[in-house]
Amino acid sequence: MKNVSALCIFFIFFLLTLTGCSWFNPPYEGEKDARTLAEEGTAAFVNEDYFTAIDAFTTLTDWYPFSKYAILAELKIADAHYHREEYEEAVFAYRNFEKLHPRNEAVPYVIYQTGMCWYKQINTVDRDQRAAEKSIALFTRLKETYPDSPYTRKAEARVKKCHASLAGHEFYVANFYLKNEQYKAALKRFEYLFANYPDTREAKLALEKIPQCREKIQDDNAS
Repeated sequence: MKNVSALCIFFIFFLLTLTGCSWFNPPYEGEKDARTLAEEGTAAFVNEDYFTAIDAFTTLTDWYPFSKYAILAELKIADAHYHREEYEEAVFAYRNFEKLHPRNEAVPYVIYQTGMCWYKQINTVDRDQRAAEKSIALFTRLKETYPDSPYTRKAEARVKKCHASLAGHEFYVANFYLKNEQYKAALKRFEYLFANYPDTREAKLALEKIPQCREKIQDDNAS
C-alpha cells in the first residue's frame, strides 16, 4: 500500500514537471511581466486600439494585482471602455476604481468621467431623462467634494446642457397636457419648469404658457 502511494506521488510530480507546473502559474507569468503588459496596453491605447488595450490591462490586473502598474491598468480599462462607447462597462470600472482607491489623486477625474458616461447617453427631450439626472448628480458631487479641481470647471459647462435637456423634457410633457386639455397638469409642469430651470429658453416659453393654463382652468370652473 505504501508502494502504491509513493508511486502515485511520483507520477503526479512527474506530470507537474512536464507541464511546467502550469496548474499553479498564470498563463502570462514567465512570458510577459507587468511592465511589458503595461507598455503594450499603453501603446494600444495611444493608437486607439482600445480592444487590445483592455485585453492587455485586464491580463495585467488579473495576474499582477499588486504590481505598481495595476492602478494605472484599472483606470485605463475604464477609459478604454469609455472611448469604445461601452458606457455601462465604463461606469462599472470607474466606480470600482473609486471604491478601491478613494484617496487616489485621479478620483476627481474618475467622478467626472463617470458623469460623462451618463452625459453621452442624454437622449431627446421626448425620452427618459435618467441620463441627464445622473450626470447632474455626479457633476454636483464633484463640485461639492473637489471645488478646486479643473474637472469641476469642465463639469459646470456640462451641467448647463443637462438642465436644458431636463427643461426641454418638462416643456414637452407640459405641452402634451395642454394640447389634451389637461390644464391643471400642464400648469403644474410649466410652473415647475420655470421654478427649477429659470435660465433656460424653455423657462421663458413656460412663462407665456402659465397665464393660458390659468385662464383655461378658470373657464372650466365657471362653466
